[in-house]
Amino acid sequence: MKPYLGILALAASLTISALAAEKDHDHGKKKAGPNGGRVITSVEPHLEFFVTKDRVVEITAINDDFKPVALGTQVISVVAGDRSKPTRLSFAAKDGKLVSNGRLPEGNDFPVVVQIKARPDAKVVNEKFNLDLEKCPTCKYQEYACICAHADEGKQEKKK
Repeated sequence: MKPYLGILALAASLTISALAAEKDHDHGKKKAGPNGGRVITSVEPHLEFFVTKDRVVEITAINDDFKPVALGTQVISVVAGDRSKPTRLSFAAKDGKLVSNGRLPEGNDFPVVVQIKARPDAKVVNEKFNLDLEKCPTCKYQEYACICAHADEGKQEKKK
Protein backbone atom coordinates (compact mmCIF):
# COMPACT_ATOMS: atom_id res chain seq x y z
CA MET A 1 0.00 0.00 0.00
CA LYS A 2 1.30 3.44 -0.83
CA PRO A 3 2.06 5.57 2.27
CA TYR A 4 -0.24 8.42 1.28
CA LEU A 5 -3.23 6.05 1.05
CA GLY A 6 -2.72 4.97 4.66
CA ILE A 7 -2.57 8.61 5.77
CA LEU A 8 -5.69 9.39 3.75
CA ALA A 9 -7.54 6.45 5.32
CA LEU A 10 -6.46 7.53 8.80
CA ALA A 11 -7.62 11.12 8.17
CA ALA A 12 -11.01 9.90 6.91
CA SER A 13 -11.39 7.67 9.95
CA LEU A 14 -10.59 10.51 12.35
CA THR A 15 -13.06 12.82 10.59
CA ILE A 16 -15.84 10.25 10.84
CA SER A 17 -15.06 9.68 14.53
CA ALA A 18 -15.14 13.43 15.23
CA LEU A 19 -18.49 13.83 13.47
CA ALA A 20 -19.96 10.89 15.40
CA ALA A 21 -18.72 12.34 18.71
CA GLU A 22 -20.23 15.74 17.84
CA LYS A 23 -23.57 14.10 17.00
CA ASP A 24 -23.55 12.21 20.34
CA HIS A 25 -22.66 15.42 22.16
CA ASP A 26 -25.67 17.23 20.70
CA HIS A 27 -27.93 14.28 21.57
CA GLY A 28 -26.95 14.52 25.22
CA LYS A 29 -27.87 18.21 25.52
CA LYS A 30 -29.60 18.90 28.82
CA LYS A 31 -33.21 20.03 28.90
CA ALA A 32 -35.33 21.35 31.70
CA GLY A 33 -38.68 19.78 32.49
CA PRO A 34 -42.03 21.20 31.36
CA ASN A 35 -42.30 23.29 34.55
CA GLY A 36 -38.65 24.42 34.49
CA GLY A 37 -37.40 21.80 36.95
CA ARG A 38 -34.56 19.26 36.98
CA VAL A 39 -35.12 16.13 34.88
CA ILE A 40 -34.29 12.77 36.45
CA THR A 41 -33.59 10.25 33.69
CA SER A 42 -32.37 7.32 35.80
CA VAL A 43 -35.93 5.96 36.00
CA GLU A 44 -38.79 5.27 33.57
CA PRO A 45 -40.88 7.23 33.12
CA HIS A 46 -38.48 10.12 33.65
CA LEU A 47 -39.34 12.52 36.44
CA GLU A 48 -39.21 16.28 36.79
CA PHE A 49 -38.15 17.59 40.21
CA PHE A 50 -39.59 21.10 40.58
CA VAL A 51 -39.44 23.46 43.55
CA THR A 52 -42.37 25.90 43.84
CA LYS A 53 -42.06 29.46 45.14
CA ASP A 54 -43.26 28.30 48.56
CA ARG A 55 -40.52 25.59 48.67
CA VAL A 56 -42.87 22.65 48.05
CA VAL A 57 -41.50 19.92 45.76
CA GLU A 58 -43.58 18.70 42.84
CA ILE A 59 -42.69 15.53 40.94
CA THR A 60 -44.13 15.13 37.44
CA ALA A 61 -43.77 11.96 35.35
CA ILE A 62 -42.62 12.82 31.80
CA ASN A 63 -41.95 10.90 28.60
CA ASP A 64 -38.91 11.08 26.30
CA ASP A 65 -40.42 14.17 24.64
CA PHE A 66 -40.57 15.91 28.05
CA LYS A 67 -44.38 15.87 28.04
CA PRO A 68 -46.27 15.03 31.26
CA VAL A 69 -47.64 11.49 31.47
CA ALA A 70 -49.84 9.70 33.98
CA LEU A 71 -48.23 8.74 37.24
CA GLY A 72 -47.74 5.07 37.94
CA THR A 73 -47.24 3.55 41.34
CA GLN A 74 -44.01 5.42 42.08
CA VAL A 75 -43.06 5.85 45.70
CA ILE A 76 -40.81 8.86 46.25
CA SER A 77 -39.18 10.43 49.27
CA VAL A 78 -36.70 13.29 49.62
CA VAL A 79 -34.03 13.96 52.21
CA ALA A 80 -32.65 17.51 52.06
CA GLY A 81 -30.51 19.94 53.97
CA ASP A 82 -28.03 19.53 56.79
CA ARG A 83 -27.03 15.93 57.52
CA SER A 84 -27.23 16.46 61.27
CA LYS A 85 -30.84 17.68 61.00
CA PRO A 86 -32.23 16.63 57.60
CA THR A 87 -35.65 17.53 56.28
CA ARG A 88 -37.59 14.46 55.14
CA LEU A 89 -40.41 14.80 52.65
CA SER A 90 -42.96 12.25 51.53
CA PHE A 91 -45.37 12.73 48.64
CA ALA A 92 -49.06 12.37 47.79
CA ALA A 93 -50.74 12.44 44.38
CA LYS A 94 -52.47 15.73 43.55
CA ASP A 95 -53.59 17.04 40.14
CA GLY A 96 -51.53 14.45 38.23
CA LYS A 97 -48.33 15.16 40.17
CA LEU A 98 -46.71 14.01 43.38
CA VAL A 99 -46.62 16.91 45.85
CA SER A 100 -44.48 16.99 48.99
CA ASN A 101 -46.13 16.92 52.40
CA GLY A 102 -43.89 19.73 53.63
CA ARG A 103 -41.43 22.36 52.56
CA LEU A 104 -37.71 22.31 51.87
CA PRO A 105 -35.43 23.71 54.60
CA GLU A 106 -34.29 27.33 54.65
CA GLY A 107 -31.32 28.32 52.52
CA ASN A 108 -30.62 28.32 48.81
CA ASP A 109 -27.88 25.73 48.46
CA PHE A 110 -27.92 22.28 50.08
CA PRO A 111 -27.67 18.57 49.21
CA VAL A 112 -30.73 16.56 48.20
CA VAL A 113 -31.32 12.82 47.87
CA VAL A 114 -34.40 11.75 45.92
CA GLN A 115 -35.30 8.12 46.65
CA ILE A 116 -37.43 6.60 43.90
CA LYS A 117 -39.19 3.25 43.74
CA ALA A 118 -40.91 2.53 40.41
CA ARG A 119 -43.33 0.26 42.30
CA PRO A 120 -43.79 -0.24 46.04
CA ASP A 121 -41.90 -3.56 45.84
CA ALA A 122 -39.09 -2.31 43.54
CA LYS A 123 -35.49 -1.54 44.44
CA VAL A 124 -34.77 2.07 45.46
CA VAL A 125 -32.99 4.33 42.95
CA ASN A 126 -31.15 7.24 44.61
CA GLU A 127 -30.68 10.49 42.72
CA LYS A 128 -28.28 12.86 44.49
CA PHE A 129 -27.61 16.47 43.58
CA ASN A 130 -27.01 19.88 45.06
CA LEU A 131 -30.17 21.99 45.19
CA ASP A 132 -29.03 25.51 44.29
CA LEU A 133 -32.09 27.76 44.17
CA GLU A 134 -30.24 30.79 42.80
CA LYS A 135 -31.16 32.05 39.32
CA CYS A 136 -28.72 30.99 36.61
CA PRO A 137 -26.98 34.06 35.12
CA THR A 138 -27.19 32.74 31.54
CA CYS A 139 -30.47 30.80 31.21
CA LYS A 140 -33.98 31.29 32.58
CA TYR A 141 -33.82 28.41 35.08
CA GLN A 142 -32.66 28.10 38.66
CA GLU A 143 -29.19 26.56 39.03
CA TYR A 144 -30.51 23.14 40.12
CA ALA A 145 -32.27 22.83 36.75
CA CYS A 146 -29.73 24.80 34.69
CA ILE A 147 -29.21 23.61 31.11
CA CYS A 148 -26.24 25.88 30.29
CA ALA A 149 -22.77 24.65 29.50
CA HIS A 150 -21.38 26.53 32.51
CA ALA A 151 -22.85 23.85 34.78
CA ASP A 152 -20.13 21.49 33.54
CA GLU A 153 -17.26 24.02 33.62
CA GLY A 154 -16.12 23.08 37.11
CA LYS A 155 -16.13 19.38 36.21
CA GLN A 156 -13.96 20.03 33.14
CA GLU A 157 -11.44 22.05 35.16
CA LYS A 158 -11.16 19.33 37.81
CA LYS A 159 -10.31 16.73 35.14
CA LYS A 160 -7.31 18.78 33.91
